[in-house]
Amino acid sequence: MREAEKVSKLMMLPRLRRPGDGDTGICFEYAVHDAVSRGDQAVTERIGDALRFCKVPGDEVGSILFGAEKAGSQQLIDTAAELLTNDSSLLSGSRGRPVKLKRHLTSAAAAFRKKGRGGDLPQSISGLWRADLFLGSVETDYWIGTTVKINPAGLQGDRGLRVGVVPASQGKSDRIVRDERRNLVICPLPYDGSFIETFYMAWEVVTSFLAADAQVPKEVSLPRPAARTVARYLADRRDYPVVDVIEALGSLAQPELLRTEAESVGIVLAGGTSEVVETSAVLAPVARLL
Repeated sequence: MREAEKVSKLMMLPRLRRPGDGDTGICFEYAVHDAVSRGDQAVTERIGDALRFCKVPGDEVGSILFGAEKAGSQQLIDTAAELLTNDSSLLSGSRGRPVKLKRHLTSAAAAFRKKGRGGDLPQSISGLWRADLFLGSVETDYWIGTTVKINPAGLQGDRGLRVGVVPASQGKSDRIVRDERRNLVICPLPYDGSFIETFYMAWEVVTSFLAADAQVPKEVSLPRPAARTVARYLADRRDYPVVDVIEALGSLAQPELLRTEAESVGIVLAGGTSEVVETSAVLAPVARLL
């Protein structure tokens, strides 16, 4: 991160930002990656189920952000390379030995810029340039190419991709299924009272705050009192550097105050068979007993 970015004040963010149609989708990719990296149980358990579906060995779920299409993409690619080892292997789902992922990152980025034409990627992973994340096991160092779409209709399968992460549809089944047409394992993330609802509420607060020039928006923009409270937290810190504000507000999150309870979740396996697994779901924030 450049020094100027480290000291940019929060009140400057609305003037530096250039809104785009794909902003929500890009932020969703970052949010999924961050949730896995932080160990957000509502997300990691779903991702873990999808990895088991793809027969990825190991239990400790990890995420590496690829992001070849994003601003500062070279820095992201360099960071991804640093997180991988020379033994990091990509499981493509095809027969044969897994390829070593680190040596193909640059080729995947080059293939993205050419939209897949004339790339130097092995045939078995020729579609890897479409990946947003590499999900896998930190413990065994096996990874799979993953596409993340906030709009499920935008999912597109390709060689080198194994999993598609999308929001679960409200009121519909959120089972992990194999999409034979796209050749992807579809992993819907939980909505009501969980990760996706939190993401959209946060998106509403942040975009309204930026549209109000880093001030508390009008009540019509944020009618829920809780959302206005979060916007007020931000506005109170508008004269401080962005990175410092993020760190300061992080201490207010207190994820340890969430309690979980085991429940059964159905997973549809290849061939139409189903399997019931035990998982833990966040129920509600409760105060710890002193």
